[in-house]
Amino acid sequence: MNALVHAHDAALFDLDGVIYLGPHAIDGVPRMLSAIRDEGVRLGYVTNNAARTPGAVAAHLRELGIDASTDDVVNSTQATVRMLQERLPAGAHVLAVGTDALVEQLAEGGFTPVDTLEAEPVAVVQGYHPQLPWVLLELGIIAIERGAQWFATNPDQTRPTERGILPGCGAQIDLITSCVGFRPEMAGKPFRPLLDETVRRLDARHPIFVGDRIDTDIVGAGNAEMDSLFVFTGAHGKRDLLVAPPVGRPTHIGHDIGALLAPPRVLQPIGDGYRCGAAEVTVIGAETRASTVPTDREGQLDLLWAALHAAWHRDADIEALLDDLDLLR
Repeated sequence: MNALVHAHDAALFDLDGVIYLGPHAIDGVPRMLSAIRDEGVRLGYVTNNAARTPGAVAAHLRELGIDASTDDVVNSTQATVRMLQERLPAGAHVLAVGTDALVEQLAEGGFTPVDTLEAEPVAVVQGYHPQLPWVLLELGIIAIERGAQWFATNPDQTRPTERGILPGCGAQIDLITSCVGFRPEMAGKPFRPLLDETVRRLDARHPIFVGDRIDTDIVGAGNAEMDSLFVFTGAHGKRDLLVAPPVGRPTHIGHDIGALLAPPRVLQPIGDGYRCGAAEVTVIGAETRASTVPTDREGQLDLLWAALHAAWHRDADIEALLDDLDLLR
């Protein structure tokens, strides 16, 4: 079988919404990851979340039955530290607005984490904190207003959990932005530094990135000129794909990461539209039609893929059609 993953030497995975939701692995993921590794493909786990060290993330993955080492995990703090190393002298005083894990990684990167203004920090580094102390937020604001450079690990406005969608680092960044009037430099997705750092660490030549968010995962892969697989197990869904900007349109779609083990969807342009599998979507004037309506899950994704390309490349209004077919749920 010519599986999608066979065209790549590494598969890079976002974590929240792709591998797990909160403390629980998504159904079937440990087994699928084992099967992907058996194909000789290097696995990398890429997370914008800076609240935990790579070692802690790897330990959590092992608790979920996933074979992972610390070297398999790359987080946005590692990419941020490399950015700081290019901008600041070794030993520079840095105020960390984040968890102890952020502090630990800044120290490992050769900087001096501080927690007072009297230490005269030259930079503020912000990462997600699940119980963000208000006093720490205020220290960061004052330091930035006094001239410290401001960096943040990632812009994620939300994070998917087993309890629902909750605020992410981006929402915490907004609090500081409301006071200082500008936004920080960031290393995490959708910006290139995190994916570049991952490729460097895994020595990958032709990786594919698997994500559940368009604004960070898929746009990030696009910015890094990397193939992408969008999965429907996390934050974003089919309606989000309809309005995705060109850089946020994935190379492939699949229900979950198991799509890597299946043949890639083959899209064929036809006279008035697109065909994928047995599904065809045609655009005639202002009317968009589906010639077949598959009842199985993969067939419905074939139809969605054809319809999305009609929307993206022929400016077709397909939302009403997909609503009528109950394919946007």
